[in-house]
Amino acid sequence: MTGEGNVKILIAKPGLDGHDRGAKVVARALRDAGFEVVYTGIRQTPEMIAETALQEDADVVGLSILSGAHLELFPRVVEELKRRDMADVVLFAGGIIPQEDAPALEKTGFRAIFGPGSSTQDIVQWVKDNVRPRRAGVKS
Repeated sequence: MTGEGNVKILIAKPGLDGHDRGAKVVARALRDAGFEVVYTGIRQTPEMIAETALQEDADVVGLSILSGAHLELFPRVVEELKRRDMADVVLFAGGIIPQEDAPALEKTGFRAIFGPGSSTQDIVQWVKDNVRPRRAGVKS
């Protein structure tokens, strides 16, 4: 076992974006791969996302956005995670994110960005390769 069952993933939709089919597909694929997955639902504030990550003791947070507000909302989520001493949470993003915005998001801590057409298998493999449980006492 590679530790998938020990890794806890939070999938969230920040902002007013009301379309969540992609987020649900990714959450289901990660769950089916053996990860523990929590999906927050739509229209989450950065504070709500960070608080849920804290309460759920998430190892990774995946943000999905289609609205174009990623450069405003994603850094706010990062700041809220830091305020809760969760700066070590692994971050990835998906949705409609122009390639020219990727460096700014990577600078704020996002380690992967999955655009339209990304396969769920690629996302699952990326998590397997890049995420380990951050909780004390949990072994992968």
